[in-house]
Amino acid sequence: MPRSALAAFAAAVSPVHAPAFPPSSAAARTEILSGLTVALALVPEAVAFAFVAGVHPLVGLYAAFIVGLITALIGGRPGMISGATGALAVVMVSLVAVHGVEYLFAAVVLMGLLQIAAGLLKLGKFIRLVPHPVMLGFVNGLAIVIGLAQLEQFRVPDDHGGHAWITGLPLATMLALVAATMAIIWVMPRLTKAIPAPLAGIAIVTALVIGFGMDVPRVGDLASIQGGLPTFHVPSVPLTLETLEIIIPYAVILAAIGLIESLLTLNLVGEITGRRGGASQECVAQGVANTVTGFFGGMGGCAMIGQSMINVTSGGRTRLAAVAASLFLLSFILFGSAPIEQIPLAALVGVMFMVVIGTFAWQTFRVLRLVPTVDAVVIVLVTAITVATDLATAVVAGVIVSALAYAWQNAKRIQARTSFGPDGAKVYQIEGPLFFGSTDGFAELFTPETDPDRVIVDFAGSRVADQSALAAIEALAARYEAQRKSLILRHLSRDCHRLLNRAGQLMIDSDDDPDYGVAVDYGVKAGAFGGA
Repeated sequence: MPRSALAAFAAAVSPVHAPAFPPSSAAARTEILSGLTVALALVPEAVAFAFVAGVHPLVGLYAAFIVGLITALIGGRPGMISGATGALAVVMVSLVAVHGVEYLFAAVVLMGLLQIAAGLLKLGKFIRLVPHPVMLGFVNGLAIVIGLAQLEQFRVPDDHGGHAWITGLPLATMLALVAATMAIIWVMPRLTKAIPAPLAGIAIVTALVIGFGMDVPRVGDLASIQGGLPTFHVPSVPLTLETLEIIIPYAVILAAIGLIESLLTLNLVGEITGRRGGASQECVAQGVANTVTGFFGGMGGCAMIGQSMINVTSGGRTRLAAVAASLFLLSFILFGSAPIEQIPLAALVGVMFMVVIGTFAWQTFRVLRLVPTVDAVVIVLVTAITVATDLATAVVAGVIVSALAYAWQNAKRIQARTSFGPDGAKVYQIEGPLFFGSTDGFAELFTPETDPDRVIVDFAGSRVADQSALAAIEALAARYEAQRKSLILRHLSRDCHRLLNRAGQLMIDSDDDPDYGVAVDYGVKAGAFGGA
């Protein structure tokens, strides 16, 4: 394909202001080398996650290739890397164990369709509801998870069918190689940026291991990565309601976890690269990728924060890097399995440890002393839940705690200033939102027994937010009605007026100024919600 045509296609599938194709040959070289680095790091991850899910390693590798390629082409954020992930693998394992891998493929197809629907319905925009403390907890928790996952490379099969920690000289050798890789990655940018530092670390340490014939664990010790092209395969499951009942729960959970991790990674990469938007486009891209993957024998996937960080720190800023990573991965499977299997795991562990150091938000320790207590609790809570369970549970818990804390803080803001009008009417000027959390405080502001016959509630500094607020107004009207006194509402905003109108008989009909140029008074009737 000519360069101009490729650039035109890439621009068409990219969000506004996001370069889709490198502007120069030097930049293209950096992108391709970054993609090679990512591909090398993808191999052990995909194999390991396949083992976690209880499927053949090629099922994980095919997922990494297909999901990575499709999301690279049409995803919402150039620079992001997607593939098989541990967050999804831990959900898949029970489905595979009970029903077999074909049901997994069917669940992945349905997962993809659900994600496409979420994208078309623009549900990706709701990721903006995730507060910054939750993002900090997500980043820190995932960094810890990535670090803990690398510890498995320090275990070897024992004589009892399990795994044991390596000790003695093998442990010392592996730790030395890990340290050497990390040192090279740290030093290389200070010497030259022509080659991505992680790639240099992998290459140099691999050369040392092969040159000196060191007996250390290598990629080939995990499993052979040799295979052919993925082939089209319709999942061999009965097309019945029973099958649907089996796969729907898994598909929903997988779709939710995949989108949450992908959208949070999208936000994180956006902060690093200075780009915004693309959430709904990323949902569609993830959905298309997983739907296709399910029909080609892959285990499905989502955005990978570790590999995305490797990419952006290695200079990957456009779609070329992610496309190159996927194509390199496929070439490893088809042609390059022998040399790739000779890469020492210590080199890849060193790369991932540097990712952990770069990903973890070290300023958190300072932030915890400066932010409100609730925010500090949310950061620690999300971090702990991410490590202990899974990302989706952690994010949902963090959002709920943040929302409840916000509601409680706003509930305490309701107050009123009182005055008397020329006609002797008592005016309550409400300040603060009226919603489910502040209704009790709202009711305590009024004294129907001692107030004059005419009372005006001025909402210029307040908002009527929900049904609980309507019920509170109605209950207040009933209290004044019992005292044979009238209650009038004033200075309602447009949305408050619409909300009260929908309540039907809650409002007494009156002449309305559509532009709200003057104060309009509204009478209130009790009984609309049965609370009279």
